[in-house]
Amino acid sequence: MIFGDLATFQMVAVFAFIIATLVLYASEKMPLELTSFWTICALLLFFNFFPVLDSEGNNELSAKVLLAGFANPALLTVLALLVLGEGLARTGVLDSVAVWVHESAKGRPAVAIAIALLVVVLTSAFLNNIPVVVIFVPIMQALAVKIGRPASRYMMSLSFAAILGGMTTLIGSSTNLLVSSALFKLGEPGFEFFSFTVPGLVVASVGLIYVIVVQPMILPDRQSYAAESSGQTNKQFQAQLKIIAGSKYEGMAPVSGFFPDLKGVTVLMILRDEERFLPPYDEIVLQDGDVLVVAATREVLADLLSDEPTLLRPDLANAPAWKRDDVADAWRRGEQTLAEAMIKPDSHYIGKTIKQIDFRRDTQAMIIGVERRSSMRRHRVTETPLEAGDILLIQGETEEVENMRGHRELVLMEWSAANLPKPFHAHRAAAIFGGVVLAAGSGFLPTDVAALTGAAMMVLSGALTLDKALRALDQQIIMLIAAALALGAAMEETGGAAFLSQQLLAIMGDASPALVLSGFFLLVACLANVLSTKATAVLFTPIAVAVAHETNMPVEPFAVAVVFAANCSFASPVGYQTNLLVMAPGHYRFLDFIKFGSPLILICWLTFSLFAPWWYGI
Repeated sequence: MIFGDLATFQMVAVFAFIIATLVLYASEKMPLELTSFWTICALLLFFNFFPVLDSEGNNELSAKVLLAGFANPALLTVLALLVLGEGLARTGVLDSVAVWVHESAKGRPAVAIAIALLVVVLTSAFLNNIPVVVIFVPIMQALAVKIGRPASRYMMSLSFAAILGGMTTLIGSSTNLLVSSALFKLGEPGFEFFSFTVPGLVVASVGLIYVIVVQPMILPDRQSYAAESSGQTNKQFQAQLKIIAGSKYEGMAPVSGFFPDLKGVTVLMILRDEERFLPPYDEIVLQDGDVLVVAATREVLADLLSDEPTLLRPDLANAPAWKRDDVADAWRRGEQTLAEAMIKPDSHYIGKTIKQIDFRRDTQAMIIGVERRSSMRRHRVTETPLEAGDILLIQGETEEVENMRGHRELVLMEWSAANLPKPFHAHRAAAIFGGVVLAAGSGFLPTDVAALTGAAMMVLSGALTLDKALRALDQQIIMLIAAALALGAAMEETGGAAFLSQQLLAIMGDASPALVLSGFFLLVACLANVLSTKATAVLFTPIAVAVAHETNMPVEPFAVAVVFAANCSFASPVGYQTNLLVMAPGHYRFLDFIKFGSPLILICWLTFSLFAPWWYGI
């Protein structure tokens, strides 16, 4: 316990650290991770010289306490889930969900996004928000690509929808469970499973109107340089497909002269033995041995490769089954990369066909498409003479593609390189993630143990390489969470949060119980965006009980206010882990959460303030 002027000085200093940190985050004058690092250092130095002493003379804010965030189970769980999410993305296991959502919306972008977000809300009511967001990040990215919009329009809405869904049941968020547990410790009845479902649904429903309708219109259009350059464009490559017996494309029939199942693909010509067929195609059923000369973007071609790797390999069309299996095994062993390379003006490839240059033997990679700005020829791609400036779409193992730097005939466009999904590992990746969710959701294993084990299994199973797993660990997230936990600990031990609650009661004076409840909600919601939601919930549950007793009010509405307000961590990426998870894929800045999350806090506050007094009869 601390007393006197030193206590006031320490509390004011913590408030100053919080304000300075938030200003630096918002201004982005320094990288977020550097700001977080200096915040931790400043706290370490300050409380080394001005310790918060307990009754036995021990420093309550020692280095061990302030640095505990780096070993916090919540941080380790987030990092493990990032690895799991990377494994799901690399294997393409969630593409079918994106396709289902897109098809259910019948091509209407707003409806597709709305369906996805509603599924997130429903799922978050019964599962921890973090794995739900991890599951849906690649789905929302795929949906954004399919409707031709940047992911930044939807990623923040994804996090907010998960948080709103988590407000509706006891197990919807770990924050809810913490509040219930704290009530038990204080001798108050805890929550039952659906104790606050009705007010939670009201608050979530009103908030969703903003999240689904308004946010996609006002969020910024941002796209990473890699995404812009790696092919999220309309550049069309000419490629050659050969139908193999047993392929799912064998027996495909046209509709109104076109092949609707080949989505995003323009069939320029069909070759059957020596006969050529040009569009529109009438009564031509695809059969074994047919060669299709097509035009498509690299995304569409990548999808075709992931779905059926031998489709774009004419050299494998007549190969025996064991040969095709060898190619599949090679894909299983190594990461496959898709990249673009331009033919140099003095290249010896000029005037020769893909067959003649024997590219496969020279580079161990293969050409699956050619982009020529001047024309789109109706000839076999493998028999079309190459020209200077032609862009070749190349597939190969990552090491093979990297070895093409400095190639004497080509200029490798390294910014265009992107890894292909590993569809052979989709089932094992899905099984691993499903096992993590089942083990954590059922209580068989703690969430952190299940997540860390799952991350290790994702690498050991071959679904994700160790290099890709390490790259998935975001250093911004590590530093942001560690700094937030350190600030939360400092605010709790110096009495800063308790001081704010006391000031609230003093300001409210003789206000009605409904106004006291509303003001309490707003205070907790604001602090939830500075502290972690868990720290806010644990810290303010005893205060909620004290305020209720002091005003002769029932405890339940104040405890529910803590649940909802602590979950209102919309105005800061450090408030809740799901905000951190969408920060990188959405290319958001710290200030974006303040601008686009603050209105949602006000919406939830006003909705709760109007509904709760009527619902609880106060």
